[in-house]
Amino acid sequence: MSYLKFDKALMINLEQSLSKEMLRTNKSGAYSYSTIVDCNTRKYHGLFVIPLPELDGENHVLMSSLDTTVIQHGAEFNLGLHKYPGDNYSPKGHKYIREYECDSIPSTTYRVGGVILSRELIFVSFENRLLIKYTLLEAHSPTRLRFKPFLAFRNASSLCHENNAINKNYEMIENGVKMCLYPGYPELHMQTSHKNDFVYMPDWYRNIEYLKEQERGYEYKEDLFVPGYFELPIKKGESIIFSVGTTQLSPHSMKHLFEKEAANRTPRNSFTNCLKNAAYQLYYKRDGQRYIISGYPWFKCRARDLFIALPGCTIAAKDPNLFDAIMETGEKAICNYMEHQPLDCDITEIEAPDVLLWYIWSIQEYAKYHGIDFCCKKYGEKIFKVLDYIRNQRHENLLLHDNGLLSTNGKDKPVSWMNSVQYGKPVVPRTGYLVEFNALWYNALCFGRELAINANKEQLATIYNFEAEKTAGSFVRVFLNQYGYLFDFVNGNQPDWSVRPNQIFAVSLDYSPLDQMQKKTVLDFVTKELLTPKGLRTLSPKSVGYNPVFEGNEEQRIGAYHQGTAWPWLIGPYLEGYLKIHKMSGLSFAQRIIYGFEEEFSERGISTISELFDGNPPYRGRGAISFAMSVAEILRIQRIVKNMLNNTEEK
Repeated sequence: MSYLKFDKALMINLEQSLSKEMLRTNKSGAYSYSTIVDCNTRKYHGLFVIPLPELDGENHVLMSSLDTTVIQHGAEFNLGLHKYPGDNYSPKGHKYIREYECDSIPSTTYRVGGVILSRELIFVSFENRLLIKYTLLEAHSPTRLRFKPFLAFRNASSLCHENNAINKNYEMIENGVKMCLYPGYPELHMQTSHKNDFVYMPDWYRNIEYLKEQERGYEYKEDLFVPGYFELPIKKGESIIFSVGTTQLSPHSMKHLFEKEAANRTPRNSFTNCLKNAAYQLYYKRDGQRYIISGYPWFKCRARDLFIALPGCTIAAKDPNLFDAIMETGEKAICNYMEHQPLDCDITEIEAPDVLLWYIWSIQEYAKYHGIDFCCKKYGEKIFKVLDYIRNQRHENLLLHDNGLLSTNGKDKPVSWMNSVQYGKPVVPRTGYLVEFNALWYNALCFGRELAINANKEQLATIYNFEAEKTAGSFVRVFLNQYGYLFDFVNGNQPDWSVRPNQIFAVSLDYSPLDQMQKKTVLDFVTKELLTPKGLRTLSPKSVGYNPVFEGNEEQRIGAYHQGTAWPWLIGPYLEGYLKIHKMSGLSFAQRIIYGFEEEFSERGISTISELFDGNPPYRGRGAISFAMSVAEILRIQRIVKNMLNNTEEK
């Protein structure tokens, strides 16, 4: 039985099917993204979307969609689907869908009378090329296929409208045509594996609507250009491939390329494989440098997200060698930043004050896989350099106080992962001593001491040990309150009494300034106030300003972003801390929480995890459809649980 399969009843019910979205990427920033019935509901949706660094560095929708029409005895059955004004859907091709499954290659099966046609899509790895394979499974009379491309050639964050600046010219190539609608764009090559008839019939399709943009309070109507259509016969048992790319491809090589790419796919036939696939989709390679995209469809590679997601998206996804490749890019950015040099890479927000702390944590996770000796040889000196950079007060927004704690200025600009901004100011103005900054700092000093001992640097180990002890004592005095939980931040003598999830890191990290009883008290508080089946709430329902539903216009969504919504990535540190307290007796609870995310694979983003969820039932997925930190931390904590179970079985 297929692990991810949707039947006819669900597919023809647009109320259900339009909420389910499928993402495919080429691991170089390009993507194909739409609903499972191929009706675009976002401006970010598109059949062929690629980054254009030479233009503006943003993603651009070149081909929005491709309508396919089955023709028999002169009768035409259009399998496309678009929304027009007045709740009008046309041409209603979803009514022909028999099933949709994506265990291996996302595949849609259509039935039109006696015709059964399958459609499979593959985005070629590290190449701006999408291959769409059509196979005629059943037919009792001569059949023809017609392909009608809807072109946009616009930034993924904007919309296209009918205009006179468009270049409608085309040039014939082998089994297809190439076009470039506007200056600065690459040529778009549209070809088929078999000879076809191209009928040039330029026209604008006006007022196509995107429901999600309308819900979000943005402009939501678009005009798309259709240059004409390709038409060709297909026989029973025959396959035809439609290729769209920025370069020309030999039609004779399409079948081999499709089969080669298909053989390299990890099937989405289990919980773990779905997460691994989601991680692979987030890889990004450009100019020989490797990255992790923070999320699709609108995020780039952000420094903090990169280092948090790196262990889960590589080591836990069973691709540990990729850790070093991506870390090489991240380290380059760190070194260039500390030396006031241009970053020379596509990583943003490197100046955030906690990035250096997450960088150290990421390498600490690497040491658990490769061992402290190997890690020390590879990364030891780099860790010492970063620790000394912080200790010597060289970061512009990290101040190390005599009490051993770090402070930062977050009044005017967000400094932590809680980074929402409204009216030019942080929604959550965390400033002064931040709880996770100092939990990470204590942990970093202790890890540095461990590396220094391994490297026979006794004097350095003594220094780190002395500073860690000072930090630990101050941490408890400053953050632990009489109710047993930790202040989220303390600005001077003003503590923030809001109950937020950042305190969990003082429980989860390998080195904690809290004793066992203090950690258990904090964990219990977080469990009671913040835990949901989809992550930790960003604010307790009992705290002032609780706003758990992430919907409405931009202002409403920003106001809720970190004020009560639940974030899946926090399940990683929460369960890690839980297992540190409850040990083997906590395994069954951890497994229930982890596998509770399985239902999400068939809900919003197929086979992946959203950025955040509403903080109240029914905990709807929101934000980015696929988020690196969400995927990574569930993979990482799942690996921790499996290792604990394996160790138990060995004993």
